Amino acid sequence: MACMRLGSKSEVFHLDGQTWLCSSGLPSDVIIEVCEWSFHLHKFPLLSRSGVIEDLIAEFSGEAEKKCVLQLHDIPGGAKAFLLVAKFCYGVKTDLTASNVVGLRCAAEYLRMTEDYGEGNLIVQTENFLNEVFGNWTDSLRALEMCEEVLPQAEELHIASRCINSLAMKACADPSLFSWPISGQADMQSSGGMMIWNGIRIPAKQQTVTEDWWYEDVSFLSLPLYKRLIMAVGISGSKPESIAGSLIYYVNRHLPLLGRQSSFLNGNHVAPGSNMSTPSESDQRNLLEEIVQLLPEQKNVTPSKFLLRLLRTSMILRASPPCRENLEKRIGAQLDQAALEDLLIPNMGYSVETLYDIDCVQRILDNFMLFNHETIDSNCIVDEGQLVGGTQSLTPMTMVANLVDGYLAEVAPDVNLKLPKFQSLAAVIPDYARPLDDGIYRAIDIYLKAHPWLTDSEREQICRLMNCQKLSLEASTHAAQNERLPLRVIVQVLFFEQLRLRTSITGWLFVSDNLENSQNASGNLALTRNDAHIQARNGQDQIVAVEDIRYRISELEKECLNMKQEINKMLKTKGSWNIFPKRFLFKFKSKSDEPKASKPCNSMDLPTSTAPLMNGENHNNDNSGDETLKV
Repeated sequence: MACMRLGSKSEVFHLDGQTWLCSSGLPSDVIIEVCEWSFHLHKFPLLSRSGVIEDLIAEFSGEAEKKCVLQLHDIPGGAKAFLLVAKFCYGVKTDLTASNVVGLRCAAEYLRMTEDYGEGNLIVQTENFLNEVFGNWTDSLRALEMCEEVLPQAEELHIASRCINSLAMKACADPSLFSWPISGQADMQSSGGMMIWNGIRIPAKQQTVTEDWWYEDVSFLSLPLYKRLIMAVGISGSKPESIAGSLIYYVNRHLPLLGRQSSFLNGNHVAPGSNMSTPSESDQRNLLEEIVQLLPEQKNVTPSKFLLRLLRTSMILRASPPCRENLEKRIGAQLDQAALEDLLIPNMGYSVETLYDIDCVQRILDNFMLFNHETIDSNCIVDEGQLVGGTQSLTPMTMVANLVDGYLAEVAPDVNLKLPKFQSLAAVIPDYARPLDDGIYRAIDIYLKAHPWLTDSEREQICRLMNCQKLSLEASTHAAQNERLPLRVIVQVLFFEQLRLRTSITGWLFVSDNLENSQNASGNLALTRNDAHIQARNGQDQIVAVEDIRYRISELEKECLNMKQEINKMLKTKGSWNIFPKRFLFKFKSKSDEPKASKPCNSMDLPTSTAPLMNGENHNNDNSGDETLKV
């Protein structure tokens, strides 16, 4: 820490109660009263340095019979600063530091201690030392903290703004550009393996420093000064990520409620046993609202996890509606980066209907769609085959779709969750955003299980939220046995599974035909007289295998036609539906148990995707409809 020595005489002041006495050998001829303190001093050393004291003493020149008593209750820095002024006037040794220079500079200005009252007067001396203070990070920060004691005068003399500009410049500087640690500083020294750079002690061998080195230092500032510093850092060109990091650190130190809710950045930074008092609810609310205004506007700069924690805390503290709306818009802009557990915000409204705040998530989702309505990715629109077996890159819209499906599954068990709210939240996601509808099917199934009193019409309404064509084989198998689903939906699931099966078999047949033609063409070029007979016999075997597959496809088509006729009869008679899946699957099983012709070529077999539909053992459990699909 920088230090400057003023004066050379030994100490002549001593304290008696609340009175400062000067033991210079001469009787005191003037008394200076500062608040509850009094100073018994001499006129000449004071009036020779201060224009204000000279004027005040002159007022008593015609009243010799009275003791000269002056009152300086308004002096900046109070009795502590005036004691330093008195020592300077008497030439007593005094050390200027970053902790006392601000108050002393303001007191010197108040007392008009200019060069008109002696060369090297206190104003000049303190200004020179302030210039040295501004060159050092630690001293500048300490001086800024001391500005709060004399803030009006410090603002008038631009001391606070100069401290802030100095700190902002250093916070934005890249230490890697200066062959760290920087040389040339007056306070550079090495002791105990430590180096001093810019007032910061670091290991002598350390060559790099992270961008968050200044977060903790500035977190001790009061909110008004910290706010001004962050704004200055932003104007100076600091990265938005750096500003966001400092704000997060500051909030976690000064907002205990946020710290108790989250372990983000180690939660509350108040050390155990600290004397730091917990701020009132009003102060915390004001702090939160101010910090929200300071957050960078850029997307993905402030973590979504932190924004959601702020939103939850703003509800507890009953922050202003504009503050909550600001947070909801920020979260909506980067909703694809959020986690499901953070979206589960407890309902803290006056009329608590549901366990979680569904309306808040609805607004956040609406904001996301508003930000992304022009960024529809055509790559998300894939054909049916890709939906089942392919893997698609996760776009922001797809990530949000998965997030919403997971959220719906979490809130679906709430018996107070009304159907319109469930539908409204699920319907915001466009159809193309879900490569597979297994997630929304699982949420619908959970909702139906938790709300058994829904009418048939309401069940059909909620099932319209999913696309039966986009269910995986596992989900389709589960849905075909799910007694909670309407009859029409189960029929659709079975129909699309049949269509998918036919498409798959046709594709295999097409590949087999091409393989046969290519093998025959290449074989004709390589045939020799010795193996011509062998090649002809192999070709005949392959033709027999292809004919066998065609026959099996024809049988499957007949079986599907019979199945449709049975469905139509059941729909007309409204018979027992529970036996339908078993009957349908039993027929497939019976068909699969028939003797099969020999298949010399393994590639001609039916695709494995048909196995679950033809294996009846897994569908004979009457309680299978009570199980919920696990995605």
